[in-house]
Amino acid sequence: MSKSKKNVIFLYLESILVQDMENIFFRNDNYTIHRIENVDLRQLAEFVVSENCRHHCADESVVSEDVDCIKAICQEEKSFANSYIYIAYNNLGKIIGSIRTFKWDKNSLLPMQKIFGINPIDAVPHGKDYDFWHIGRFAIDSYSGISTLTLFKQLVYLSIMPIIEDQKGCMIAEMDSKLLRTLNVLGIETVRLGKSVEYLHSETIPVYSERKGLLYFYNRNSDILKK
Repeated sequence: MSKSKKNVIFLYLESILVQDMENIFFRNDNYTIHRIENVDLRQLAEFVVSENCRHHCADESVVSEDVDCIKAICQEEKSFANSYIYIAYNNLGKIIGSIRTFKWDKNSLLPMQKIFGINPIDAVPHGKDYDFWHIGRFAIDSYSGISTLTLFKQLVYLSIMPIIEDQKGCMIAEMDSKLLRTLNVLGIETVRLGKSVEYLHSETIPVYSERKGLLYFYNRNSDILKK
């Protein structure tokens, strides 16, 4: 790598650290997890779409045909206020993981409503009594050379933190079927809200989880952000 390129990478990483020093939730020798407030939504959308395609498409060139999907994700994310966006960067400033959580204002259109036509207020028992938190944009670069299971748990842990802190919290999400099975194995209890559809090249299922259904995973992984 040329000296000039190394300097560019260093300056990029330095700018991230200066802007988000107070929002660093984990750091080791291989990567850092930040909560990003002014995220580049296009970069995030491209990462999510490309990783989904890498995991689920036989032909990765399909990514180039997903321009409209990337634009749609960017526009969608702009409409969600007060999002918690967590991004893991490796030492070269490359995104290797992401997840996003936001508290639904019960007015903006949810992905679950767009994709499945499901309103959680009506579909979840006693839905009017809950604060709904939507989790999405979850992706991990499985070729990053780090422990993807550890990063997986860290990102999930961070995404459910505000739900645990909210006594009326309830998670809602549209999950890839393989991801859903993994979460269930790790102790997160979910309830299916409808039939699956193909979204971002994979079988996607609408689910919810009450706060109590998240507690086992949360308590079991209380040290996951410690070195």
